[in-house]
Amino acid sequence: MRISSRTRITTNMSEINITPLVDVMLVLLIIFMVAAPMMQSGITVNLPTAETKSNPSSGGLVLTVTKDRYIYMENQNINIFLLESRLKNYFMSKKKKIVFLKADKDVSYGYIISVMDVIKKAGIETVGMIVDKKDK
Repeated sequence: MRISSRTRITTNMSEINITPLVDVMLVLLIIFMVAAPMMQSGITVNLPTAETKSNPSSGGLVLTVTKDRYIYMENQNINIFLLESRLKNYFMSKKKKIVFLKADKDVSYGYIISVMDVIKKAGIETVGMIVDKKDK
């Protein structure tokens, strides 16, 4: 009885080795596990300290002001002159208008007041400040 080459190819193709696929997937998983925390680092701000720590509730928008006077809204840099229109667009369909200001402690008080003035012009009802808790 003669075995044709066509039958032999079919038999070899049915036995796929998945070990290399598993190896590649494990390497990719490790790479993504190491890289993910680096991508979520965020904007670094040296917050002022107070005896009570304030954390924003889930219902508000967090505006971040860095030491170099850059304003970030949802991790996007915004010019102070465009901040009012962006805030109006953001809160157009929302009932509660709450903004939490996360400002570096080295930013001048006058600049913070300018940012708060723009926030109030945009019709925001409540403005909160985010601080770190002071160590005892």
